[in-house]
This record gives sequence, structure tokens and C-alpha cells, in this order.
Amino acid sequence: MSRRLDKVNELLRREISSVVQRDYEWHGKLVTISEVEITDDLKEGKVWVGILGGDPEPVLTKLNRDHGAIQSKVMKRVVLKSTPVLRFHHDASAVRGVDIVNLLEEVDKLPKAPEETE
Repeated sequence: MSRRLDKVNELLRREISSVVQRDYEWHGKLVTISEVEITDDLKEGKVWVGILGGDPEPVLTKLNRDHGAIQSKVMKRVVLKSTPVLRFHHDASAVRGVDIVNLLEEVDKLPKAPEETE
């Protein structure tokens, strides 16, 4: 991936995140934009959404239904040759990360072998 495309992806991630946090209410769910992947021709973009605190489907449905309005708001602040069509996908890495942290905390509570003294 080119350096320019990396910069565009990061800029879009920040702007989409800003729109999603400012304009939507998620009622007890934590919704974050973890990554954006725009195609080389800037026509399409995958937006990876991390969702904690419940079923991700209603959030993804709402974001994909409103993708045109989100694109419009983002493109008022980010000027590109063409406006990419955004599609939102669930990023389960946050959930897996929380599960791993919980598992590590459980392992830490298990009895430990006594330390050897020399």
C-alpha cells in the first residue's frame, strides 16, 4: 500500500469516527472506528467498526443504512478526487482482546508454584 493511501485511510478513519461519535447515540455500546481500507482508485472503502457491549448487528445495519449521509458529512471535510462508497464491517478484535485480558486475569488467580530458594 502506498504512503499516500495510508494517509488517506488514516484521515478518513479520524473523520468517520468523529461523525459516528458526534451524530449517533449507541445506548450503552462502545462503538469505535478501528480501520479504513480504501481501494487504490478511491471508489470503495471498507470501514472496520469495533463494537463492545452488545449485539453488533443493529449498529452495522444502522451505519450501512446511513452510509450516504456519513459519506456526505465526511467529504465536506476531506476533499478527494472521488467520494468512496463506504461499507461498514464488524471488527471483532476488540472483543477478542477483552476476552484475552479476562482469561489472563483468571490465570493470574490460579495457585502458583512456590519460589525456589538457593
